Amino acid sequence: MSDIVLNCGYVPLVDCAPLVIAKDLGFAAEEGLVLNLVAQPSWSALRDMLALGHLDAAHMLSPMPVAMSIGLGGLPARVDALMVLSVNGTVFGVSNALAADLGEVPFGDAQGLLAALAARTSGPLRIGVPFHYSMHRLLLSYWASSVDGLKTEEIVVPPPRMADAVANGFVDAFWVGEPWGSVAVQQNVGQVMMTGKDVWGFAPEKVLAVRHDWTNANEDAAARLMRAVFRASAWLDADKNRTLAVEILARSEHLSMSPDLIDPALTGQITPRLNHAPQTVARFMQFHKHAASFPWRSQAAWIARQLGADATGIQTAKSCFRSDLYRRNLGGIGADMPGASEKIEGALRFETAVASTGGHMILAPDAFFDGRTFDFPAEN
Repeated sequence: MSDIVLNCGYVPLVDCAPLVIAKDLGFAAEEGLVLNLVAQPSWSALRDMLALGHLDAAHMLSPMPVAMSIGLGGLPARVDALMVLSVNGTVFGVSNALAADLGEVPFGDAQGLLAALAARTSGPLRIGVPFHYSMHRLLLSYWASSVDGLKTEEIVVPPPRMADAVANGFVDAFWVGEPWGSVAVQQNVGQVMMTGKDVWGFAPEKVLAVRHDWTNANEDAAARLMRAVFRASAWLDADKNRTLAVEILARSEHLSMSPDLIDPALTGQITPRLNHAPQTVARFMQFHKHAASFPWRSQAAWIARQLGADATGIQTAKSCFRSDLYRRNLGGIGADMPGASEKIEGALRFETAVASTGGHMILAPDAFFDGRTFDFPAEN
């Protein structure tokens, strides 16, 4: 099996971990891959590099392949999400000044926080998000639109600059992936009020993205990459491996930051404000357990609906999430496969056993904060 060189782009966030681990612990090498990880300064730069063919694969926000494939924003290109790289892992926070205005709102109380923000009488709330076509922005829109009286202005800020944007008053609040929420807390410029999980219990955050034409021309390379990343994801979700994972991610060639800023995301110990005790958030960031890496086409449909796509666009979106390739390429290494590629999103209130090829699949709660569910076929 000859080595294949792949250039893979990423943005320095904790959830790039499956790619970092696949490279550093040899899962890629075992598949005959030389995985070159190429850091990108922003999501728009990563998008363009992938669309133009300068990258073979990318750590990408889950709505980006959908948006690109239906022709929204930037360079249009048909893009496949081979698998989900991470579920959840984002936080919503506010500046210290705004936190003082809001009074005491319990951590993780999405409804209470929404009511407190809506009660503000000043102008629109300026909220930093990392990219327009991001799960952060879709969750924000879904959450904020459920109450009257709250006006928001979304401002795109690259994740590494989010704390600075809060500090200099450029934004009043932020929705960002870890570790950048923890950075804002440690710099004492903001407070974390809730996590993305408090709005949608099991939201696909990042995906492993490739151009559709690349997938067709490189079936073997795609299969090798998926197997390597799948094994890395399983390694990451083992509790015994988290200390080493934090150490690897902290290295200068990856996130280049203190382990203390990386650890909260992997352990689910989120500190809301400086010098306060951390809050334990179950399944704060998931890589493998509960079918986290499976690309559910119902999730792609939800994303497309939030982006305003019509029925044709939603069908295109569903075709982006390559559950067919996931089944074909990972079934042979023991991956447990669900019995369907779609489900009613938001319907699970508790851990639930479902039909699967291995008979051992338990899905995690995936409820939306407002109790609604999303079943695309029923809405059509």
